Amino acid sequence: MFIQSECQWKQENGSAMHQWIKQQTNPNPNEVDIVVYGALLSYTNGASSKAQYPTAFRKAWPGFQSYNLDEQVNLRALSVVDIGDVAILEYDRMLSESAIEAAAENLSIAFQRSFTCLIGGDHTITAHSIKGIKNAFPQDRIGIIQIDTHLDARNQEEIGLAQDSPIHQLIAAGVVEGRHVYNVGLHGFFNSPEMIHYAKEQGIHMITLKQMRRDGIQLTIREMLRQLMYEVDRIYVSVDLDALDIVFACDVPAASPGGLTAYELFDILKLIGENEGVRHIDFVYADPKEGILRPETVKIGVTAFLQWLTGIQLDHRNRISKKGKVML
Repeated sequence: MFIQSECQWKQENGSAMHQWIKQQTNPNPNEVDIVVYGALLSYTNGASSKAQYPTAFRKAWPGFQSYNLDEQVNLRALSVVDIGDVAILEYDRMLSESAIEAAAENLSIAFQRSFTCLIGGDHTITAHSIKGIKNAFPQDRIGIIQIDTHLDARNQEEIGLAQDSPIHQLIAAGVVEGRHVYNVGLHGFFNSPEMIHYAKEQGIHMITLKQMRRDGIQLTIREMLRQLMYEVDRIYVSVDLDALDIVFACDVPAASPGGLTAYELFDILKLIGENEGVRHIDFVYADPKEGILRPETVKIGVTAFLQWLTGIQLDHRNRISKKGKVML
């Protein structure tokens, strides 16, 4: 089900990411806080291209340390395991999507106390990851926070297979309800009237970037998480890197003017990490249409991932602190 990543390293002591994140194929679920895995499925460049981002993401790790100076947090306290990439067939889309679904299902069952993080790949992997989680927990209501410039809710029956319709897929299949989907980062001229009408019809919460900045990003994200915690059993966050302003991610295919700054994305992910109801996350759609993924974009994605881990560690630390006060 999983294959070794193209990026391998010798495990050794140290504080750089590649030294404290373990590469293991069969880790003990009771000893893992976060499970990282990749999906090399990408149709950005056509029917048979392989995603660059999962491998580039790992190759960047030696340049990052475990200590977050801004928050005074050492992430080495977390047990993070990279179990490799989902075994996909580049020329067989249906089998590849089924493999991602099966992988997400098996991981969700095996690592029920852990957070899962999927690195892609185009946005179609989100639909199949969530379907797998729903297979694992059929009674659970799943909420989605989609950080994206686009609604990604195009009707596949009308347009055929496309990577930009995961939300439509999930709603049509009855996996999620529209009212449990929160799309943040929307802006500009990048969603059709028909897609907006569909989102309104389904009850999808459309939170524009202009609205978030006016009301305060922290307040908006906290209120969204609070509302979802009342409505669902587990929360899935999908981070489409085209939500970033094109200045920060000029090689991301659908990045656009007026998007999130890198700093805003980092703050959002730290807040998301602080909420234990968020059990699953993915980072998708970084692959350029032409050429090699730029290191600047990769580093922003890795920092975003580390900010999410920072939130998780801050939440752990706060819980321990509260228990100590109760004991006193």
